[in-house]
Amino acid sequence: MRDRLILLPGWAMGPAPLQPLAEALRGLDPRLQVQIEPLPEPGNSDLDAWLDALDARLPTDCWLGGWSLGGMLAAELAARRGEHCCGLVTLASNPCFVARDHWPNAMQRETFAAFLEGCTNSPQATLKRFSLLCAQGAAQDPRALAKLLTAGAPVASPEALLEGLQLLAQLDIRPALQGFSGPQLHLYAGADALVPVEAAADVLALLPDVEVGLIEAASHAFPLEDPHELAAAIQAFLHESPDD
Repeated sequence: MRDRLILLPGWAMGPAPLQPLAEALRGLDPRLQVQIEPLPEPGNSDLDAWLDALDARLPTDCWLGGWSLGGMLAAELAARRGEHCCGLVTLASNPCFVARDHWPNAMQRETFAAFLEGCTNSPQATLKRFSLLCAQGAAQDPRALAKLLTAGAPVASPEALLEGLQLLAQLDIRPALQGFSGPQLHLYAGADALVPVEAAADVLALLPDVEVGLIEAASHAFPLEDPHELAAAIQAFLHESPDD
């Protein structure tokens, strides 16, 4: 199914922020089937449980992609599926969201710990803060962009939100990226307040044979902020990739 692209959303935001990107992609190539799938809620933060849920639901032999946490999960699923994944597209997905040894260009552990504590004590206030951080750095009206994110976010239980954050803290998708032999495109935002722009160069150093792109003057929410530029980059990548 080289004409099908599955997109997974970021933590807590749901499918809505990816809808403009999906529409832009369909406008560029009406034959491309773009499908946005919500993240699973397996009831824990175990990666295998999340991947099992996605693997059972998503069609095989298609392109996998996602934004932020969704892109990290898409990478893990692509590595699991191997030849049964056409290729991988990630959007503002840092291989390690939280900084660790040999991957410093990520959110600092103390910052993430405070974020986790905030989600435990006041989930709604934390979601509002997260939306503001997603929109920070946007070229035009970050507060309006943050309000769009908040308005489109699905209702999720505090337990599900915490499980997603706990998974985000654990994830290190570097082995998955290195183990997946299919074509890869990793796009980053130049003014991202959640994923340091230096991560783009780090990914290119880790994976010198894949495509890494940077959208200048864009926020972490660039699928909603600048869907047409992203769609053009993705469409060019899909068409340049060799056929099976």
